[in-house]
Amino acid sequence: MSAVSGRILVVDDDAAIRTVVREALRRAGHVVETAGSVADMRRSLGSFAPDVLVTDVMLPDGDGLDLVPEILSRHPGLPVIVLSARNTLATAVRATEQGAFDYLPKPFDLEELGRAVSGALAGRVAANDEGESERHDLPLIGRSPAMQAVYRTIARVVSNDLTVLILGESGTGKELVARAIHDLGPRGPKPFVPVNMAAIPRELIESELFGHERGAFTGAAQRTAGRFEQAAGGTLFLDEIGDMPLEAQTRLLRVLQEGEFTTVGGARHIKADVRVIAATHKDIERMVAEGGFREDLYYRLNVVPVRLPSLRQRIEDVGELARHFLDRAANDGLPRKSLDEAAVQRLVRHTWPGNVRELENLMRRLAALVREDRISGPAIEAQLGGTAPESAPAIESDGGLAGSVELHLARYFAGFGRDLPPDGLYERLLAEIEPPLLKIAMSAAKGNQIRAARLLGINRNTLRKKLTERGIDPAAARRG
Repeated sequence: MSAVSGRILVVDDDAAIRTVVREALRRAGHVVETAGSVADMRRSLGSFAPDVLVTDVMLPDGDGLDLVPEILSRHPGLPVIVLSARNTLATAVRATEQGAFDYLPKPFDLEELGRAVSGALAGRVAANDEGESERHDLPLIGRSPAMQAVYRTIARVVSNDLTVLILGESGTGKELVARAIHDLGPRGPKPFVPVNMAAIPRELIESELFGHERGAFTGAAQRTAGRFEQAAGGTLFLDEIGDMPLEAQTRLLRVLQEGEFTTVGGARHIKADVRVIAATHKDIERMVAEGGFREDLYYRLNVVPVRLPSLRQRIEDVGELARHFLDRAANDGLPRKSLDEAAVQRLVRHTWPGNVRELENLMRRLAALVREDRISGPAIEAQLGGTAPESAPAIESDGGLAGSVELHLARYFAGFGRDLPPDGLYERLLAEIEPPLLKIAMSAAKGNQIRAARLLGINRNTLRKKLTERGIDPAAARRG
């Protein structure tokens, strides 16, 4: 079957989604059949014999992701593309572990789905047949589109030994990504050895990485294993690789090329049985252009790049992250706290120069200092202090929604000084406005989704989808 056309089975319990996807794929030249349940899927797999299966996870009579191993055992080589509103790293990794060809978080882009289908038809099946239960203790938190891209990249590299280069501002969680790649892969049981290149004196870097023999230099009283030996069978994480001196870069390049090294002062060649993951907050491409970093080493390290977004670029994740850090603080013995809505909105307005690390430190500080069980907006303001966007131009609000939104945006823009905010402002603003609108409509309709949809001027399927995307429990409105 060519990549141009094929037989596609689309499984989703939402009739609207089935219709949209079916028509989009048909326009692309594919023959498409749809199903709304696991039972219908099983029947169509036998009668329709698709070339690609596109399935939702949450189906009325089962979990589409749990069925992937069974489907692959009965239909070997059938690419399965998984769609899911449970868009977390755990879901992305679980999809890969179950043997799915690809994973797309909802809401998905039809062009992206079309590319995934074309890739599946081209025979690029990358599956791992052994499935495990979903892991809920993973360290990466966030459901923003920017984090979805990170999750998908991680899911695709965990099962191989490709060298990964993690790029991102300080405090974005580069070591967490490296640990996730290590822990979820076949080297997980072996050592994970982090090395901060910026913290090692340049004259000691080679000894630190490769070890030294007794008498190799003044003070070398005994043989000492380096980080490459310590990480044998596991992963070596070279943090702040941009701070590595050029002479050490040359030796690292040789190790990556030849797969072996010698200790300082030694002659015996030692096999480098490690996966190398590097990271930097610097503009390493500019360093290469200016001669501060070896171009050949850059290409050796940058086999798979992972670009971590700053917290400003995933501002919709702030509330979830803040609650996660409060939970973790409570598990560490600090008082358990929660956030009120005003506190979350104040966190969203902050520009977070220290990224996720700054947010975590703030949550731990608030857990320790705030006496009340529920952290308020003023409590956040008191801690952030002068870092709030104070320089916004004066705007006279007319007391209506438009004036309030304009004032909010002016303060938000002022927080970036002369720079523009990160791309995606529309979605971030929608993420602030839509949840309270949905909650109020559901409350006014006393939890009746048909009435709430009519009130909002949208159909019931769209309302249900939006409630799921925004994490709103319809039952809460009925109770209210």
